[in-house]
Amino acid sequence: MKNNMHTPANNMAGLFSLSIRLVVGWTYFSAFWRRVILVDKLDPEVAGYIGEKFNHFLPNALGIKPIIEHLVTHPEQLWLAMVVFTIIEAIVGLLIMLGFFTRLMSLGVFGLATGILLGSGWIGTTCLDEWQIGVLGIASGFTLFLSGSGSYSIDQWLINRKMKFTQTKWFAWLGSGELPLKNIKPWVLGGALAILFLTLFTNQIFHGGVWGTLHNKSVKPKIEITDAGVRNQSLQFEIYRVEGADVYGSFLIGIQLLDKNGNVILEQTGKDLAGFPVQNIDNRYVAKVKPGKHSLVIPLGAKATLNIPLSGVELNDREEYTLKLVDISGLEWESKVEM
Repeated sequence: MKNNMHTPANNMAGLFSLSIRLVVGWTYFSAFWRRVILVDKLDPEVAGYIGEKFNHFLPNALGIKPIIEHLVTHPEQLWLAMVVFTIIEAIVGLLIMLGFFTRLMSLGVFGLATGILLGSGWIGTTCLDEWQIGVLGIASGFTLFLSGSGSYSIDQWLINRKMKFTQTKWFAWLGSGELPLKNIKPWVLGGALAILFLTLFTNQIFHGGVWGTLHNKSVKPKIEITDAGVRNQSLQFEIYRVEGADVYGSFLIGIQLLDKNGNVILEQTGKDLAGFPVQNIDNRYVAKVKPGKHSLVIPLGAKATLNIPLSGVELNDREEYTLKLVDISGLEWESKVEM
């Protein structure tokens, strides 16, 4: 086949991918629409701030955890990143739907989908929600790069009017038309197999979906306790919520300090935790541990150091003590306390 950007085959390939182009384009453009037009989700002071959602990705992100952690510990940079990210989603989504510089925008789809996959592919309360969005976005981006746009696109409108720049190789790579490759089959096969490998790899890493035991880290809350000890007449410890549904917090209704025989030396009930002093909570990220109506609320991805004064509590430096946290679901987590 001659390298002719006007061949019907190219136009038909782009035409057949029209539904993918429109749906994928709206998927990304709608993120901008939701956050800016329908509801203000870019305001750090309001409920639903997208930066806090981004914080939820942190505990089990794959490969990009240092980037996420840096942003959620630097709120101003996080806000700017969320604004830039939203603008990119708007541009990529709108231009994909319009079919303008389709192949360049398909690379944007590929990149955005990869970010979703690596950051939040492990999240999904009832099914593999974010993982499916990520891998399907990557496959769609690859397909749109190969097909470009056909009829019903700005690219094709420019080609039909024989604009000079549409006859160049750079437009074929960034817009639409026949890709200037002598043998495209190995590239298609190699790309498809690479995406399949990424799909199977992340399915196994995030969910155990290829072999072994299936797991879903979005079902039950899990809290990690570190650095528990008695310092300056206070019980101090760090908590980090690493699993559970991202749409609601873990509700802590009990904190207990136990001696070696299991006797309760100190206890904070749900009522006590609902009135937990905020000055005794040192939050690290934008997702914050805070007192709620009936408990201490711990959002997914939140990490904080808690400080509980031990006034009136006598402890023996030579005895072993255990810290126990109790969730409203009945789950419990324990850690030894350093004296």
